[in-house]
Amino acid sequence: MLNKISHNIWTVEGEAVSFYGMPYTTRMTVIRLKNNALWLHSPLAISEELIQELKNLGEVKFLISPNKLHHLFLPDWIKQYPNALTFSSPGLKEKRTDIQFNKALQMTADPLWEEEIDQTIFKGSSAMQEVIFLHKSSKTLILTDLIENFKPDTFNWWQKPIAKFSGIVSPHGKTPLDWRMSFIFGKKAAKKSFETMLQWQPEHIIISHGKCIIGNGTEFLKSSFSWV
Repeated sequence: MLNKISHNIWTVEGEAVSFYGMPYTTRMTVIRLKNNALWLHSPLAISEELIQELKNLGEVKFLISPNKLHHLFLPDWIKQYPNALTFSSPGLKEKRTDIQFNKALQMTADPLWEEEIDQTIFKGSSAMQEVIFLHKSSKTLILTDLIENFKPDTFNWWQKPIAKFSGIVSPHGKTPLDWRMSFIFGKKAAKKSFETMLQWQPEHIIISHGKCIIGNGTEFLKSSFSWV
């Protein structure tokens, strides 16, 4: 179930979920910090098998919601790991008033993980802000919806042209068209956020929906964000 990307960083593949009638494959990222604390990005549906695999790695300490669309399974994880700290992304605390968040993600990395993980908030959209992360030692950029890169065979005959028009089909995946349009008055802020990602010079890019980029991450980033 755990797929190793590099030292101390793994992904977990989840089931596809329907989003406006489109099948969205899902993915969670797990980072093991120096003290064996586990940092979980965009937690998927929980299972006994996954609980056991994580137990073999370390102790779940941090539950991360990277944007306000990625929150469905947080209550189950909070119930399973009541001592873990749950972090909200911009706008999520107001959306999910039923969840007790411990802290809000900020523009800079939390002191609890700043030595090993960098972060910033991708700004400029009137619709949603996403918190993006860099696992420093592996130079792995962790995104959620800012790049979607689905394999063409993910979609059926009527879904495929919509996905191509939206710009989310591999190997040319990018930010979905509807979200890109929400940056129309915020291009300056988006460009500044993008420049932060470029400065990180990532080698790999993990995304939640579609094919990850393993190797040559910075060049893919430049191509994917040409709209900025």
